[in-house]
Amino acid sequence: MTGAQGGAKKGRFITLEGGEGAGKSTQIARLKTFLEERGRAVVTTREPGGAPGAEMVRKLLVEGPVERWDGVTEALLHFAARREHLRSTVWPALKRSDWVVSDRFADSTMAYQGYGHGVDRTLLDKLYGIAVGDFRPDLTLILDLPVEMGLARASARRGNETRYESLPRDFHERVRKGFLDIAAAEPTRCAVIDATADVDAVASAIAEAVTLRLKA
Repeated sequence: MTGAQGGAKKGRFITLEGGEGAGKSTQIARLKTFLEERGRAVVTTREPGGAPGAEMVRKLLVEGPVERWDGVTEALLHFAARREHLRSTVWPALKRSDWVVSDRFADSTMAYQGYGHGVDRTLLDKLYGIAVGDFRPDLTLILDLPVEMGLARASARRGNETRYESLPRDFHERVRKGFLDIAAAEPTRCAVIDATADVDAVASAIAEAVTLRLKA
């Protein structure tokens, strides 16, 4: 695969997705260690963010009142940040043959803005084509758990980034359905991981999926 401006991709791009409180940050750290123990150079990153300009956009998206933006504005901001993230961080790392592990990517925009806020999914596909091109993750791990459990976990570690967590439960139920629909539609790229299990069990399931899918 090639990025729109990224050239030939030599490394591997893994994304972790899921609703609030799914434990992505913890599992990314575990996956980084797993890959490094097998001789891979690993870059960990996140969306929105992952590059200086994209981190500035992140603050606009994840902090402040719920009513700050509508779904379309959110989607535009996410794709602007994503373009900068790819250009500055992801594509250069892949060219170096590094493995890149990202906390969220475009599936989150489809789940949150498309399913959650009801933004036209065809519009989101068009924005993807403009900002990202034909570039896709090599593997997407979707950490799935019931909404109630995820929101409780998220509340326990609450900081300043509470804008999405503050949205109503039915929004988060739609987001969860979105992730599961994406996984069902693209089983070759996506693997659903049971995030209700303990940290070690989730890490083991992720390591197994990465080993089988990418021969890590």
